[in-house]
Amino acid sequence: MKKNHDTSAGRRTFLKAAAGFMGTTLFGSTPFRAFAQSTALKPSERCFVFVYFDGGWDQLLAFDPRDPDVFTQDRVSQTRIQPGYSFIDPSIPTRPIVPGKRPGAALSNITFGPAVSTLAEHYDLMTVVRGINMTTLAHEEGRRYFITGKRPIGASARGSSTATEVVGQMAPPVPIPSIAYNVETYNDRYPGSANALKVSKSDDLLLALSPSTTQLDSELEKQLVDFSGQPISCEAAAYGAGGVGTTYSTSRGQMRQVISSRLDNAFRFGATEGEAGKEAEAVRNAYGLGASGPYDDAAGRAALVATALKKGISQCVSINLAGGLDTHFGTQTTHALNLRKGFEALAMLVKDLRSTPHWAGGNFMDHTTILVYSEFARTPLMNAASGRDHHLTNSCLMMGAGLKHNTVFGRSGDIAMAPAVVNLSTGESDPINGQNILPDHIIATVLASARLDYSITRVEPLRSLLA
Repeated sequence: MKKNHDTSAGRRTFLKAAAGFMGTTLFGSTPFRAFAQSTALKPSERCFVFVYFDGGWDQLLAFDPRDPDVFTQDRVSQTRIQPGYSFIDPSIPTRPIVPGKRPGAALSNITFGPAVSTLAEHYDLMTVVRGINMTTLAHEEGRRYFITGKRPIGASARGSSTATEVVGQMAPPVPIPSIAYNVETYNDRYPGSANALKVSKSDDLLLALSPSTTQLDSELEKQLVDFSGQPISCEAAAYGAGGVGTTYSTSRGQMRQVISSRLDNAFRFGATEGEAGKEAEAVRNAYGLGASGPYDDAAGRAALVATALKKGISQCVSINLAGGLDTHFGTQTTHALNLRKGFEALAMLVKDLRSTPHWAGGNFMDHTTILVYSEFARTPLMNAASGRDHHLTNSCLMMGAGLKHNTVFGRSGDIAMAPAVVNLSTGESDPINGQNILPDHIIATVLASARLDYSITRVEPLRSLLA
């Protein structure tokens, strides 16, 4: 058989997409059944966004700030907490943010770190959980713990990603139920239809969804593509008898359906002509994007999330919105600026979703649950290199549908920001009978907010946070 030395991206895309969709039919699931009947896409009634801040964030700058007038430099030996707000970039406030009253909402019950920036304006949609005990200081373990809601075995993830749990249980009739943008994704118990389409940059998504203009020239690949009629050989007959031929044929059909509908055009934010050009211009204006891509900065990624949800392409999007946070040395300026960039992009996404009507009533934020997390936090005490190291005590942000709003649950200690020991029913301190808040509780709460089965977490949700 002739060897193929052509490494054309287009040819690879066709086969990679078909192979990816094979997972969706391997166990008999047909996730594109509704989509195949009509190309008029309808957004999911319930959407989810999982936002990852890569590297371990400084919670003094984010969701667990401290008053620098109370936690002063001369009390560091007592409190072991250094807010350090005067050490960062002068464009960032030197005090925590207390947002102004939003029209129609109560005063904010949440105080934010200086890097949260314009995201704080949406306090009326938020629940902040403080004092989470990550039980690990390793990047891989902390990240996978929050992705799955299960403590990893060593560095190995256990269970499915929360996004996989969502689409596995809800089986949304959208073309690409889940997208994972530069974020790990796992599936340990659902059909391939629950798998996320994993991409590392915007061009990957365009490539996966675009039709190929390259003619296949490999004899092997031609046989694979044609593997829907008579068996080509004894080996092919054997595969066909085992169902692989049918599986490949079905998955190829699903892949062609998605590609022929040109879903890639929805993510071409640089378009300039016709209706597509008008829509792309509106996206660029809303997210402050340039006239040409690639759109891989934080704002571009946020625009991708909004497009996938609003166009009815996906139900869940998991996205890495900020990086460069693993800063152990020097001042915290780089860390703070990277945090702010991610939070401001998230603010644009929330503004977009809450200003866009949803077919089921209200706006998209009324139908969207957002979880914002990092693998752990940074030490409240600066190290000898004027940086911050890894710290167990974390916090997270939940927003939107199914949750109480304008709420703070739990706390970290006023000495070294130790993990909370609280009454899990109320969030109040309970040093005698209280328990630590764990990522398990957060994931259980996210699932319960949509009335989904949360038993995989083996804990109860934080019920006082459920709407």
